[in-house]
Amino acid sequence: MSLFLSKFLTQLVYPLNLSIALGLLAGLAFWRGRRGLGGWLLTASLAILWGFSTPVFTDCLRASLERVYPSVSIEALPKADAIVVLGGGVEAAIAPRLTVDLKAGADRVLYAGRLYRAGKAPLVVVSGGNLPWLNDGRAEAYEMAGLLGEWGVPATAIVLEPNSRTTYENALFSKTLLQARGIDTILLVTSALHMPRALATFQAAGFRAVPAPTDVEVVDRAKPTPLRWLPDAEALEGGTRALKEYLGIAVYWLRGWWR
Repeated sequence: MSLFLSKFLTQLVYPLNLSIALGLLAGLAFWRGRRGLGGWLLTASLAILWGFSTPVFTDCLRASLERVYPSVSIEALPKADAIVVLGGGVEAAIAPRLTVDLKAGADRVLYAGRLYRAGKAPLVVVSGGNLPWLNDGRAEAYEMAGLLGEWGVPATAIVLEPNSRTTYENALFSKTLLQARGIDTILLVTSALHMPRALATFQAAGFRAVPAPTDVEVVDRAKPTPLRWLPDAEALEGGTRALKEYLGIAVYWLRGWWR
């Protein structure tokens, strides 16, 4: 299955797209006089959309992934032969941008720089390429390397891996680079939401990987409010990413890319 086709099929089961599809089927059922079926389809459409856009539900879904590997202080992390930081937080400086664009996942790059400056490893591998249908600008690895340089990591300590397009390729291509250096013990840096799939994939590739999660989204709230039961666009986006991770875990397990 091509990368584009797999991305396209995944889009079809994302909550918003699935809700729209069910809504259209409900309209068709009503038009054909099948009111009972139309009612069930419309109810399912609204339930999916409401559930995945409700902060209470999506926080639970994201936390179920983020808290598999809780964050620990930099001091508590062991030393390793290299730090591997995965792409997904930086976009290229494409016009009209004047500089790279930092997304929420840019915490990954900042945290990798902090680990390096704390003496946790002598090398930082930046792993991230471009999707072939979004091949504008430089590969993300180059942009991450530039940020690390701005944040105090010397160019001699940065190893570029600019070809990967998926988590599986992150692990595979990083393994090729580091195996040539005799390195298999790493600190793996990615978002907490992504860490369960990423760590299992790197371990399946033969790394002795220690999780160093960052970009934690779900925090303990002292005073929950009734507003958290109301639909919210940000919650829908977060819930969609959590569902994507669970789908990714299932696919990676089926394909043998997961340990």
